[in-house]
Amino acid sequence: MNTPTPAIVPQYAVRRLPLWALLALSALYVLSGFVGRAPWKAADITAFGYMLELTHSGLSPWTWPSITPSLGGLTPEIDSTLSYAVGAWSIEFFTNHLHWFAADTSACIPFIIFLALTLLCTWHSVYYLALSPQAKPVQFAFGGQANSNDYALALADACVLALIATLGLAQLGHESTPTVAQLGMVSLVMLGFSMMAFQPLKAQVILGTGLFGLSLMGAPSLSVILGLGGACVCALDKDSNSSKQHSFMMLILCLGVAVLSHLLHLWQWRLAPLARTWTELPSLGRLLIWFCWPVWPLVLWTLWRWRNQWASVHWSRHLIIPLLHLFVISIAAVLTYSQERTLLLALPAMAALAAFSLPTLTRGVKALIDWFTLLLFSGCAFVIWVIWIAYQTGWPEQPAKNVARLIPGFISHFYVETFILALLATFTWGFIVHWRVGRNPTALWKTLILPAGGAALCWFLVMSLWLPPVDYGRSYVALTRRVQENIGTPPCAYVWRLTRPQTTALKYHINLNLVDFQKSDQLLNAVLDQLRSDSIKNDASKVIPNNTRASTAPECEWLLVSGEHKQEIQTIINQHQAGNWDIHKVLRKPSDPDEDLVIFRHKQ
Repeated sequence: MNTPTPAIVPQYAVRRLPLWALLALSALYVLSGFVGRAPWKAADITAFGYMLELTHSGLSPWTWPSITPSLGGLTPEIDSTLSYAVGAWSIEFFTNHLHWFAADTSACIPFIIFLALTLLCTWHSVYYLALSPQAKPVQFAFGGQANSNDYALALADACVLALIATLGLAQLGHESTPTVAQLGMVSLVMLGFSMMAFQPLKAQVILGTGLFGLSLMGAPSLSVILGLGGACVCALDKDSNSSKQHSFMMLILCLGVAVLSHLLHLWQWRLAPLARTWTELPSLGRLLIWFCWPVWPLVLWTLWRWRNQWASVHWSRHLIIPLLHLFVISIAAVLTYSQERTLLLALPAMAALAAFSLPTLTRGVKALIDWFTLLLFSGCAFVIWVIWIAYQTGWPEQPAKNVARLIPGFISHFYVETFILALLATFTWGFIVHWRVGRNPTALWKTLILPAGGAALCWFLVMSLWLPPVDYGRSYVALTRRVQENIGTPPCAYVWRLTRPQTTALKYHINLNLVDFQKSDQLLNAVLDQLRSDSIKNDASKVIPNNTRASTAPECEWLLVSGEHKQEIQTIINQHQAGNWDIHKVLRKPSDPDEDLVIFRHKQ
């Protein structure tokens, strides 16, 4: 017996969002944040560094997915060799062969595709979920109800708007990191589950691509758990006549993923201690509030209004499939260290659930959403423009002082193209607001046009008007330029326990040849001299010969040390008498008081 649906939708409410508008908004959102900036601290530039290491390995590009790159002897925190290989392939093709883009721009191209794939797969997922028997709107007694296909298309458009409006997707979704690649694969998995009842063969191909891709991108356990959960949902689906066959194929795919992960040694459990997990629950709650805004209130509304469907024995695919993804990924976020990046993978499922709240919203709730988002994003856009004017002209005085305090040393420049594009985006926002408050025909997606348009507007303004100061503060370009001003262009420089981002920045931005001081001749010879001196004092029969010297590493004039290891390296230098080194300069990364780079110079 079918449970009554709460979706009461007439035909006039399911008209489509113009395709050109949806594509333009998606393209603007996807490209903003990838184009025109240097790699940012810390995961972004770290991932880029591993991609560069693969291109400099001298090995065949076909072998890169099987190689674990290293930066300064440090391997990646996420074992996602395929995502690093994909970025390295892009660098090799667009930079080294075609010479079209710089290496950091080329590395972004695959991840632009992954983010676009996320939007595309989420759209198709909601389209197929909305075609489920229990998701369809109420049939009117005298006709006039929404056509099923038009209803599904309208909800799919609304889902993309909900995903674009989500705050958590803005920064993390525009980085060249394995997390963005995993996001694309999770979206493929959800699409495979969603279309299984309609196009089984195609769905299995998509599902297999997503599951194997997610495993190779560094999340094999999540891939297997999602696959097993989907198999259970499929087995309990009473709307499909071949559900048992579909469930069996999913189990075969899960077994294949598990075997492949074992053969490639991909199983790496990084679970946080239980005590830490318990103490981090309040912070995870706060993270959910802003990171998943504004979709999480709509998700709660969906679960309440559709409670008869998801709580009944006769499961509904349009609710259970997104809920499965949300539940599994939320548990993973609780149990792992990188809560933000894990929670990012749940956003497509949350956007799908949020879309199904739209047919059930009352007029008062819709008006509240409209006015809240209108005031919020209009105010944010106003603040962005005011601060841009302040750091360009010095007026208003207080915002200009705040910018100078937060990013010392930044010099502003006026770019006509950026100004014109920002003006066009702002005028477009005014047009959207004027259209929304006007007397226009009702459409399901109208409730989310202001949240999506406002989020896209503010993100674009930040990535255009604010890009120079933000890039100056978050990238390592300014710091590496100051390093070059102090040391010039030496043939090499010793380094001691630099972070992954610092190592990548010095290699890429100023093309500096870095030599590990711990493995250098100077330190090894100093240690040998110390051991030789100790052996003479203790046991003359065990004297190390004088001709025992290290001679493999070059002699460098400069030594670069991360600020947190400053005292450590000074102790080692004094203990082993590893040459005469003096502190030449201590440089601080702009806008980051906790990150220093100490420059030592050798006394000749």
